[in-house]
Amino acid sequence: MKPLQKRLPDTELEVMLAIWSTEGAVSRAWLEEKLCDKGWNRNTFNTYLTRLLEKGVIACEKRGKSNYYTPLLSQKEYLDFENRTFLGKLYNHSVTQFFAALCRGEGISSQELDDLQKFLDEKKGTSK
Repeated sequence: MKPLQKRLPDTELEVMLAIWSTEGAVSRAWLEEKLCDKGWNRNTFNTYLTRLLEKGVIACEKRGKSNYYTPLLSQKEYLDFENRTFLGKLYNHSVTQFFAALCRGEGISSQELDDLQKFLDEKKGTSK
């Protein structure tokens, strides 16, 4: 798989989240049923799958008359990519600046700070 160059649009990410929610390959029919609440027509759905195939993040296998889709990019790999991109664009690759921004607003509670401190203490202990 070629490395991902930019984030997936929200619609393509919705398809990937559905694919990642299972183990192994999923059928086109299963995907359509799983995402039926999106209101996408068949052509729109085809477009999203084609784009994901072209980007190399999924593979397609024909089984009889059905297509089955398998992720070539794991959810963890995508989250790592998104996190790096987010930190780079908004916080100059600085985790410290990111956490400082969280703490300045009302978005982080005392309990979350305690949990974060525990996580950092554990992480620091494993890096010795």
